[in-house]
Amino acid sequence: MDPIHQFAIKPIVSLHPFGIDASFTNASLLMVIVVLVAAALMLLGTRARALVPGRLQSIAELAYEFVVSTVRMGGGQDCMRFFPFIFTLFMFVLLCNVIGLIPYAFSVTSQIAVTGALALLVIGIVVVYGLVHNGAGFLRLFVPSGVPIALLPFLVPIEIISFLARPVTLSVRLFANMLAGHITLKVMGGFVVSLLGAGAFAVVAPLPFVVAIALTAFELLVAVLQAYVFAILTCVYLNDAIHPGH
Repeated sequence: MDPIHQFAIKPIVSLHPFGIDASFTNASLLMVIVVLVAAALMLLGTRARALVPGRLQSIAELAYEFVVSTVRMGGGQDCMRFFPFIFTLFMFVLLCNVIGLIPYAFSVTSQIAVTGALALLVIGIVVVYGLVHNGAGFLRLFVPSGVPIALLPFLVPIEIISFLARPVTLSVRLFANMLAGHITLKVMGGFVVSLLGAGAFAVVAPLPFVVAIALTAFELLVAVLQAYVFAILTCVYLNDAIHPGH
């Protein structure tokens, strides 16, 4: 089977108001499931507030403490004002990545439209907050400190281009890693099935099967790592909005 077939967007409920395709698709369904799972995890996990936490409470507290340390490391204490947004973003990306690894599930973060929208949301908040909080001082972000004035005409355009490239690199990094990983798993799984039906070659089928298991474990690690990278880069960019030019 074509390994790209697993990324096809399929409408579940066809909606075309005013000629605009607003259909509810398999990607939409997965995102709704992710939101419900995240909400259930945090609501049920924090409901008891037990001194000795149970499993759900331990997971909820672990996720909270992990994101708190990530925010403080990536953006400092001042960045904690954005903690609810960063925590929500981290949990959404993490659960999309992990649930997408379940057989027959849909990988939302392998769609550039989704990762691009998340990246534009982050950069949009950076620009809006930076301008509201600092006014024209936000433009210091494009002026490196301690640089001779004679070099500014060369460095400022580079800084502007680097800033404009942030949503591209932020979205493509997540999209490319998840896309490549799912394609690799699909190809390896298909290779195992082909060997099982190849007569005498079936005896070597366990070898690629073991490799497929190892790749699945590796992809689980990548899923968590990419959520962490997305969150910590968001912290760094938001810190630029809080302290431009630092």
